[in-house]
Amino acid sequence: MKVVLATLNAKYIHTSLAIRLLKAYSQHEFDIRLSEYTIKDPVMNIASDLFGQAPDVIGFSCYIWNIEETVKLIGILKKIMPDVSIVLGGPEVSYEPLYWMNREPGIDFIVCGDGEETFHHLLQELRDGRKFHFVYGAAYRKGEEVIVNPPRPKSDLNTLPTPHRFPEDLQDLGKRITYFETSRGCPFNCQFCLSSIEVGVRYYDIERVKADLLYLIKNGAKTIKFLDRTFNINREYALEMFRFLIDNHGGCVFQFEITADIMRPEVLDFLANHAPPGIFRFEIGVQSTNDETNELVKRRQNFAKLSRTVLKIKESGNIDQHLDLIAGLPMEDYATFRKTFNDVFAMEPEELQLGFLKMLRGTGLRAQAAKYDYVYMEHAPYEILSSHVMPFSDIVRLKRLEDVLEKYWNSHRIDHTVKYLFRHIFASPFDFFQEFGDYWEARGWQKIGHQLEDLFTRLNEFLLERGTPEMEVITGLMKLDYFLGHKYKPRKVWWEPVLGKNEWGRYLREIAERPQLLDDPWTLAAVSGETAENLAAGAPAGEMPTAGINERELQKYAALEILPFSLTRVLSSSSGLRAGASGAEGTGSPDTGTPPQDGESTLLLVLYQQDESQKPRVYDLPVQRVLQ
Repeated sequence: MKVVLATLNAKYIHTSLAIRLLKAYSQHEFDIRLSEYTIKDPVMNIASDLFGQAPDVIGFSCYIWNIEETVKLIGILKKIMPDVSIVLGGPEVSYEPLYWMNREPGIDFIVCGDGEETFHHLLQELRDGRKFHFVYGAAYRKGEEVIVNPPRPKSDLNTLPTPHRFPEDLQDLGKRITYFETSRGCPFNCQFCLSSIEVGVRYYDIERVKADLLYLIKNGAKTIKFLDRTFNINREYALEMFRFLIDNHGGCVFQFEITADIMRPEVLDFLANHAPPGIFRFEIGVQSTNDETNELVKRRQNFAKLSRTVLKIKESGNIDQHLDLIAGLPMEDYATFRKTFNDVFAMEPEELQLGFLKMLRGTGLRAQAAKYDYVYMEHAPYEILSSHVMPFSDIVRLKRLEDVLEKYWNSHRIDHTVKYLFRHIFASPFDFFQEFGDYWEARGWQKIGHQLEDLFTRLNEFLLERGTPEMEVITGLMKLDYFLGHKYKPRKVWWEPVLGKNEWGRYLREIAERPQLLDDPWTLAAVSGETAENLAAGAPAGEMPTAGINERELQKYAALEILPFSLTRVLSSSSGLRAGASGAEGTGSPDTGTPPQDGESTLLLVLYQQDESQKPRVYDLPVQRVLQ
């Protein structure tokens, strides 16, 4: 009996842990092949590929992002291979198997919950006696009737074979994300989340986990994403894993979902002191800072403790943080969501993900949808369209905000500019993103693509049209960000250069003749990606070798621009975290500490390709010092 385990991943770089777990458990007894596709692959191409493999059984791993395409595919497969047995599993089908089998007659079986033992038992019955009523945890057809068997007891994780040792996976380890679990289950009861359905947390033996991770790292894995719903729920387990990964990371990057308000101080101190920059990435679900909302969805959260954790991690500077929000939760209207957004954005996470509530099958909130007047999409992803306090018009506005949030914050293309706008121009970050998002939509830009240059010209147009003050400063910061967005000296700029050819050459000659300008202690120097605080601290050039620098090299690698203000002072005015910038009633207001303009101009010098990092070096040189 030939078995194909398949899934449609969201992107090519993703991999499916689920089908590997099933194969690892059953491969000693059955001929099992893995076939991964993406949701963007044409359905006919997938069907043709599966048809060519001539399987007796096809199993699909199903999630909200792939279920609709999977159902279309099953309809085709049953027409071209009527005798093939189609088995579905995964969180999207586990909780309402009757619905899915009644909706799509091509589905023969559904495996609910932990799949390894149930799927293996089902394969045995397909091969042998076909006594499907003995397969606990499975749903099947008996004539015109759909039978849902009693659930199977949870698996002992340490009896499951490893899914990480398939030779055929080795060639792609460095190209794709490897998904990994050290536990199953979640201790919390958030009513919008499927993880709340399973009570308790089960762990794999930590020595087995370490052995698998070492195998992956030594064989070239570059990104490992842990699927544990709360990686740090067991402090000792998490701390031992962090230690192990720090000692053995081999350049691999590890992503975790953590609950920030339960992170112990000793763990934070250890990470701050020992974690190498860039190897850890934390995903933190905040969702809402509205206490009434959190109580209604049974979400226990201490936002003060969460904030302290996020700020402590941010202060260390060695771990990127991705914070999540959900718009549309009960009692979260537009005004309170504005406060939630600003509360979280005040911490300036490296990435802020704005999602919209999805009424997932099996969750408590879906069961209570009528209580909150939820209207939502009939098919996956089941995103809400309106609620008792958030009409569709508000959701549409927040979608516009989400669009520019991705482009202008999460992409980190214009960091210095947007930080200045938050601090000095707009009442709050929310107000900037919302106003710009509305403008973006009105101009029809959501319908067309954009290049890096477009991000700057469109922001400039928006700011000019609304009559924004301090445009000389803002434009200067946009020029800095534009230069920092390139690995190589840009061939063109989006603005009309201030310096003519003769002036440009004159400055280059002065710098070439006096390279000590780049070493003076008042010279500001930093590589792309450093914080405004570091830029404004007056860090000396230090690492930049000045011996042998000449005018020809400067012409090739240097970008110059005159800024009509002191760049150091402007960056200082936007450094640090802005406290008290949120407020549902518009209490946030721009800071009044605009940097004084005393007539001092800056020669902005950006040097490219100076070392292997490919990061540009930035210097702000007071013009009068260069020309004295």
